[in-house]
Amino acid sequence: MSDTSITLPKFDVFLSFRGLDTRRNLISFLYKDLVRRNIRTFKDDKELKHGRRISPELVRAIEGSRFAVVVVSVNYAASRWCLEELVKIMDFENKGSITVMPIFYGVDPCHVRRQIGVVAEQFEKHESREDHEKVLSWRQALTNLASISGDCSGKWEDDSKMVDEITDRISKELMIDTTRRNGSDLEGIDAHMKALHRLLNLNSKKSVRVIGIWARGYNGRSALAKFVYQNICQHFDSHCFLESVKRISQDRHMSHLHEEFMIRIQGECLSKLRLKNQKVLLVADDVNKLEQLDALAEDFNCFGPGSIVIITTQDKQLLISSGIKLVYEVELLRFQNVRGLFRQLAFREKDISAAFELSLDRATNVAMEWLGCLCGRSD
Repeated sequence: MSDTSITLPKFDVFLSFRGLDTRRNLISFLYKDLVRRNIRTFKDDKELKHGRRISPELVRAIEGSRFAVVVVSVNYAASRWCLEELVKIMDFENKGSITVMPIFYGVDPCHVRRQIGVVAEQFEKHESREDHEKVLSWRQALTNLASISGDCSGKWEDDSKMVDEITDRISKELMIDTTRRNGSDLEGIDAHMKALHRLLNLNSKKSVRVIGIWARGYNGRSALAKFVYQNICQHFDSHCFLESVKRISQDRHMSHLHEEFMIRIQGECLSKLRLKNQKVLLVADDVNKLEQLDALAEDFNCFGPGSIVIITTQDKQLLISSGIKLVYEVELLRFQNVRGLFRQLAFREKDISAAFELSLDRATNVAMEWLGCLCGRSD
């Protein structure tokens, strides 16, 4: 039984950085790439003034995040704001509630860990202004951070490649979490991907390919679609995951789908003329009306060569009616609880009310079949 008291994180990633060093370069690229991949990212652009404490809202943002990406730059340790923030991050890391990913940007991790060189000078200034115990907590947090394996900018040719690697890593980890949370069979995900790759044909230079993913269960279908998206989006110039199209278009005009797509694809409106020259990936999850497909078709019909559109639905007839011929059918998940087994064997019907119409004899036979399965017999 699931624990309904558990609150899911409000953010996927919390960014900790010194704005003076990285706001206009690395953080700008990293934040944009994370948002483009539909990764919920917290970025606070405020600086903490002397004598003020970190707000409860900021602490909650850290606590509610799956990852904390800490960018240690030249002036990071000079900022009491960054160090106070780091103490909170490392407290949650110590509790196992957040995964910390350090990025050493223009600094030597060894210098940070041992607190020598420029870092030593920065802490000397802190010692002259701040309480000794507070500075000691900052030192310990920085030492603990530098002991975690991270990315060093000096080992990369340019920032863009490092950003791609970091966002790919986060995307894959988040997808594994999502897959587990949705109850999908991780052991079978490779087989699904292998079958889908044949339909996707990523090397194709032809016109837009529209592929349907059909399954009865929403969680498994959506988890698979997002897993595919996260694993192939790097092959496209632009990409967008429209989550729960049914919900987006509910009680709204279909033009709202177009607006939502244009906002999400890169965080800015792109003209159809520009999209014609781009290889685009669009995943429309949980489509339940033909009108929704028609509205989206106005956008994806103008995508450039090699583009792919993936439609997920539980309505197979919708895919047939829209003329989508490339369809992947997802098998039902194999694992289920005893209650699910009983319902499957004893009732066989979707509605509980229909189940009560079973005759006493049939109900007895089915119940015996169920008990036989529990006891390991197959009479």
